[in-house]
Amino acid sequence: MTSTPFFLILLSAVLGACECFTGIGTPLAAAKRRSCIFAALLEEDAYTNSFQTIDKCAVSGVPSEDLYDAVRYVDRNASKLYPDESAKGVMWKRAYGSWKLQLATGPPSRGGTTPFKTVPIFAYAMIDENNFGNGVGINQDTIILSLLGPHYFNTKRRVMGIGIEDMFLFSNKVTQFLPEFISGGMGLKKKPADFSNKKGSRMPAFTIIGSSEKSLIARGGSGGIAIWTRLDKDIRPAAYGVE
Repeated sequence: MTSTPFFLILLSAVLGACECFTGIGTPLAAAKRRSCIFAALLEEDAYTNSFQTIDKCAVSGVPSEDLYDAVRYVDRNASKLYPDESAKGVMWKRAYGSWKLQLATGPPSRGGTTPFKTVPIFAYAMIDENNFGNGVGINQDTIILSLLGPHYFNTKRRVMGIGIEDMFLFSNKVTQFLPEFISGGMGLKKKPADFSNKKGSRMPAFTIIGSSEKSLIARGGSGGIAIWTRLDKDIRPAAYGVE
């Protein structure tokens, strides 16, 4: 992260001077207020710097040396960065859109870091008010295989459960032609109530770590983290044949 900006130090001094002139509170109380304000500003600065790193790597598809630390900062400080349901709701709304998977880690390793690696195929995700979709293709205009279904977002936990309703090949729905062993194995048409909490019988879900206008960070059920970059086109026509 960058060093403390000069304006933050200056602001802290100005706040102290104002309190001295106005005589608000005791010196100890004033010092505590300045400390809290200063800490909050530093936290916001660290968040901004972290997302600048994440955004840059998401757009380029190339991980930097400090990418892991930037993501870890946002992840570990999520309770402070998104302190209430309103803040989490804003973060969730920023996740709406069409995304290309750029970088991912494997499951976390014991006692060490798990580096981000470039994803070599075109894989996408789509989130709108009602549905989550994902799939693979040649590019954003030619999608080969797609899945689509409702999402169930738990704002408090920042967890998005995923239901799979339909499968598409080259934007054509093929759900009705799938054999039972395929549709059953994929959990097609299952609702949250159809899943138990037993291992292997849980609804697919992602924890949304953070989002911006350029990037989306999410953790899968295995613990691996994915970074997506926002596409400039709505993927739905190419993936599902709808506007």
